[in-house]
Amino acid sequence: MGNVMINGHNTRCNWWKVLCLTALFLSMAIGGLLVSRFLVDEPVRYADDEDHFKYGSLGGEREAGFPYWIWKALPRVCAAHLPDGQRYPGQEYKALGFIYEGEKPLPVGMSMRRYTGVDRVFLNCASCHASTVRETPASEPRVYTGMPAHRLNLMAFERFLFDCAKSATFTPDLIVPAIQELGGNLSYFDQFVVYPVAVHLMRARLVALDQRLSFMLNKGPEREWGPGRVDTWAFGKALLNFRMDLAPEREHIGVADFPSIWLQKPRQGMQLHWDGNNTSVEERNRSAAFGTGATPPTLDRVAMKRLEDWLLRREPPAYPFLVDTNLAAKGAPIYKQYCSRCHGVSGRNFDGELVGTVLPIGEIKTDRHKLDSYTGELAVNQNLLYAGTNDPTERFSHFRKTNGYANMPLDGIWLRAPYLHNGSVQTLRDLLEPRSKRPTKFYRGYDVYDQQRVGFVSTVSEERGQQFFLFDTTDGKGHSQPGNGHDGHEGARYGTELSDADKAALVEYLKTF
Repeated sequence: MGNVMINGHNTRCNWWKVLCLTALFLSMAIGGLLVSRFLVDEPVRYADDEDHFKYGSLGGEREAGFPYWIWKALPRVCAAHLPDGQRYPGQEYKALGFIYEGEKPLPVGMSMRRYTGVDRVFLNCASCHASTVRETPASEPRVYTGMPAHRLNLMAFERFLFDCAKSATFTPDLIVPAIQELGGNLSYFDQFVVYPVAVHLMRARLVALDQRLSFMLNKGPEREWGPGRVDTWAFGKALLNFRMDLAPEREHIGVADFPSIWLQKPRQGMQLHWDGNNTSVEERNRSAAFGTGATPPTLDRVAMKRLEDWLLRREPPAYPFLVDTNLAAKGAPIYKQYCSRCHGVSGRNFDGELVGTVLPIGEIKTDRHKLDSYTGELAVNQNLLYAGTNDPTERFSHFRKTNGYANMPLDGIWLRAPYLHNGSVQTLRDLLEPRSKRPTKFYRGYDVYDQQRVGFVSTVSEERGQQFFLFDTTDGKGHSQPGNGHDGHEGARYGTELSDADKAALVEYLKTF
């Protein structure tokens, strides 16, 4: 048939125009929907600085984040890999030492960002630097920000994710229905396209990461970190593609306690990290941000700056229990004589000849494995991490290999138990004893406070079915467990030869820090 002419118009051409315009408008509409869904990059924001610290994003979700609903469903589909997680309905990650406030959907130390079409979650700074304290087993836990996360078992968290990813249950067929049962209310598009793809991508990423970190996570029970500890530089070496299968054994053991992170402004210029390998607070912060998944391309610099500014002035929490002021007054001159040279005049005045400097390992004589795990080769590689940034002020240049451990200010020392860099001494009172009198085994992860000895109660193995981690400083043959040794920091200069009365006075005075 030929073209039909109506009132001088070609009807076939008109229909083609209509079809083309319709297709164009549909394409634009679909494109707009896809853009509005998949090109959004928006974190959950918090007006309060402390809430921003506890739940705010640093950008790590962009690359390392887990889709929220998959993360939420994993304890259900991988219950066999989560210790006692089912005792905390809706807050299953408590079983790994995460802490929750009320009915908040995320634990303290996890942030959320809308990215690539889904809500993604990952760790932030508070995961390692916030925890709880109770006065008695019957007391409600109180969250303190900036303190070491002495309850978080990071190795157990990683192992749960890796074991789950390798299991037969980590499939869209099980995860998507679990999400719906939890109230995910996924659309058909999400159920049959977005989340199946997300499950496969997350599984591939976790399996690859498990293979890369196997040298660290599959060493047997004697190498368990336990709660409150991490091997920071082992992660760094793995991510920098070091051949750890060829590295000497001493480089495999660098476990240490999470530190406190209060009052960063007076620490500027000090030798930072346990072994004092960096003197720049800003570099140290950006380096630590790698642990939250925030790399040079993904770091949220505005959020990071807000966090840094807050930590510069953030005060440590005051000791909340009774202090014997008369006894503390007797401890003040003892502290001045034995401690101030290395740790500062007080909990707020950090002046002191050796404060913020490295004490050689031959003098301090504490467990040297953390020191040995950090190598000159790693320092060189770390100084290249921000080399490609357009901002020259961001480039790393301060990482150095040292020969000992740094003398730390003692602000908020009451919240920083267990003590020494590897957390091998459970209370301040025990730290004032020679090695031979320090307990060789104790439990970690309990948050009831020992007001007499200053630290956390470490003789309780379980509470209401929750098992605590038995920390062992020895290898069963009388020798120090590599990385766990409670040696050093003893002798006349460290106060371990003081009388019991003087030790009690010194500990009481340290409560005021």
